[in-house]
Amino acid sequence: MKQTSPVKVLHVSTLDTQGGAARATYRLHSALKANNVDSKLLVQNKSSDDPYVITEAGITKKIINRLRPTLDSIPVKFYKNRGESLFSPAYLPFSNIAKKINEINPDIVHLHWVCHGMIKIEDLNKIKAPIVWTLHDNWAFTGGCHIMWECKKYQDACGCCPRLGSDSEKDLSRRVFNRKSRAFPKVKHLTVVGVSSWLAECAKRSPLFKNRNIVNLPNPLNTNKFKPFDKNKARELWNLPKDKKLILFGANSATADLNKGFKELCSALRKLKSDDIELVIFGSSEPEQSQNLGFAANYLGHVFDDVSLLTIYSAADVMIVPSLQEAFGQTASESMACGTPVVAFGHTGLLDIIDHKENGYLATPIDSDDLAKGIDWVLNVEADIYEKLCLSARNKVINEFDNEVVAKKYIKLYEKVINETHQ
Repeated sequence: MKQTSPVKVLHVSTLDTQGGAARATYRLHSALKANNVDSKLLVQNKSSDDPYVITEAGITKKIINRLRPTLDSIPVKFYKNRGESLFSPAYLPFSNIAKKINEINPDIVHLHWVCHGMIKIEDLNKIKAPIVWTLHDNWAFTGGCHIMWECKKYQDACGCCPRLGSDSEKDLSRRVFNRKSRAFPKVKHLTVVGVSSWLAECAKRSPLFKNRNIVNLPNPLNTNKFKPFDKNKARELWNLPKDKKLILFGANSATADLNKGFKELCSALRKLKSDDIELVIFGSSEPEQSQNLGFAANYLGHVFDDVSLLTIYSAADVMIVPSLQEAFGQTASESMACGTPVVAFGHTGLLDIIDHKENGYLATPIDSDDLAKGIDWVLNVEADIYEKLCLSARNKVINEFDNEVVAKKYIKLYEKVINETHQ
């Protein structure tokens, strides 16, 4: 039976616009709507005023939803040696999300980042429509961690979790993994999407997704919005020097989140020998203690809108993404869309975005010496080569990550899933 457009899609995400995964989800929702898809977004906590973003009404419900992340994290608190990275048991009952999804009755349920107590693992099989699940981190195929780093225990059944600081095989990670291993096979129609080749391959190695269709589709970006802006005007807007080479770094909690690599960046920057460079940071406020880099650092604070972001990217000469792990690397694609080349560690999701010495530089992971070498190379390469880097950076995003390109691939996937469901 051939499904005709418009496909009725319900995205499900804990948040709509706050955080990288939420922003990626909302961008896909918007791109699909622009391509004649009947797209809605169901969230636990809503920040936007988009009428197509649905959340449960009522003050009591909103208060409970605000408390759910804290309540869901209670089992993790018993691990006193745990690290700072997020760990989600997803055990909270009574969210009624599955019931709400079934009431809306979409053709496709498109899950995204659904933690912070939004849905209990065992409730996934209550969803009646076929599910497409886009992974924005490692959580879906692990025993609860969102960033696994070097750990490969998810390929077995977790236990002795380094994120929990546990030395017990039967710890919380093993229990969560076992709950998933019992619950996931009960989901009849499930297609898994990794936002990068690396993430899709990780998912394939997990026994939790054995015999599931796993594909790679990137996060979309509106390249009509994210595009080059006059560099001098951008620097005027942010009160940045016009006579310096500007190195940009930014993310949510840029300097506080260990995974974003600020420590590794500072180590690399201290190796640079130049009196004509300055650092620009967004996503964090200026700390009380200076990093003593040998040159000025400009802190722009938290940035919440795309227009501000594109002017910041355009003001810079190079963007640095020194993350220890990236599911995709949205700041890299955003920067490149604005014509600013990127230097990053050459691993995980960033391998899909940056082509070494074509639109940026991929440094040896996690080598601050090579990171410094890459920064120096981009900043001091010949003018004609730098111009080609900038042009190639934007062209890469237009050709592979533009809204139109990604939306059409998702529409084909939806139609394939629906047709297979009705066979």
